[in-house]
Amino acid sequence: MIYFDNSATTKPFPEVIDSFVKVSAEYFGNPSSLHNFGGLAEKLLSQARSQAAKLLSVQQNEIYFTSGGTEGNNLAIKGAAFANNKSGRHLITTTIEHPSVREAIKQLESFGFDVTEVPVDINGRVNVKTIENEIREDTILVSVMHVNNEVGTIQPIREIGQLLKQYPKIKFHVDYVQGVGKVPLNINDCHIDFCTISAHKFHGMKGTGLLFVRDGVKINPLLNGGGQEKNIRSGTENVAGAVSLAKALRLIMEKQQKEFTHLNLISKQLREGLFKIEGVAVNTPETHAAPHIINFSIPHLKSEVFVHALEEKDIYVSTTSACSSKQKTISGTLSAMGMPEERAGSAIRLSLSYTNTVDEVNTVLTAIKQTIEELRKVMK
Repeated sequence: MIYFDNSATTKPFPEVIDSFVKVSAEYFGNPSSLHNFGGLAEKLLSQARSQAAKLLSVQQNEIYFTSGGTEGNNLAIKGAAFANNKSGRHLITTTIEHPSVREAIKQLESFGFDVTEVPVDINGRVNVKTIENEIREDTILVSVMHVNNEVGTIQPIREIGQLLKQYPKIKFHVDYVQGVGKVPLNINDCHIDFCTISAHKFHGMKGTGLLFVRDGVKINPLLNGGGQEKNIRSGTENVAGAVSLAKALRLIMEKQQKEFTHLNLISKQLREGLFKIEGVAVNTPETHAAPHIINFSIPHLKSEVFVHALEEKDIYVSTTSACSSKQKTISGTLSAMGMPEERAGSAIRLSLSYTNTVDEVNTVLTAIKQTIEELRKVMK
């Protein structure tokens, strides 16, 4: 099997699974319990929070454990909007955000918030000046993803953060889910107030994530109850999940330092190979793009048919975002980039990890070329 769908989810590292199993089996006490067994669980939770904070170069009290990217994005966006609505009710985002951001903001619109979606260029990148032009007296939140999950475009997060530094009332949320371990992000240097991370995108366990909330920034909880996570996220903490997340974060950061050249190499090889295949149009920009995502189209071929044809060769890729691929076949990101419907409707996403190899890239390129030829014969 060749797995090139790592942006949908990654295979957990064995060490991560081991840590999750060990904590689940041996330290299953409730960290809120008064007895020593609960205290052991609380200690592990605190250590995981400290480790995650150190790896992200933030403070321990700025880390809140969640169930993943969707919860983190909803908590950041809705929590910030409700906590700061006395200062204004205007939100700014882009036309290419993940569904968990788009739908959260759409719900806020139904509650009376005003939303501006700024466009992106042909490379899927937002212009900082465009955001600046949309800022109003009542603007309270800007939400921009770091790495686009469909085409891999890296947004100018630092420049946006520098801009918003001039507007203390406006909070800055960044969906960092696709960038962790592949594209560095200095949370403090970028003046980010809320930052979302999901462990299963970097070889952690599904159902585990964290939200960075800058110290002193107001946010309202979405889940009320026992007051866990400093009253921001009630519910008995997933200690095993938090410990395994910290483990996965440490391991992926180590791989980024040691194996980033390898990832760049196979990404370049894949891109160059795609350019040589007749009928393929590469959608991922050549600059300001993450190394692990390459999006391409094969006009006149349906993307879902192509995905299943590769699957028959034991190669696994995807169409659009994994969170929306079963609902629609036309890429909203490519449409927002100005791509024609024929191209947006035939998009394929290849997403790599540090475990992929040069040989796998060669095999996939050969399979793509063969599959195109096979499908075109059928269509004649």
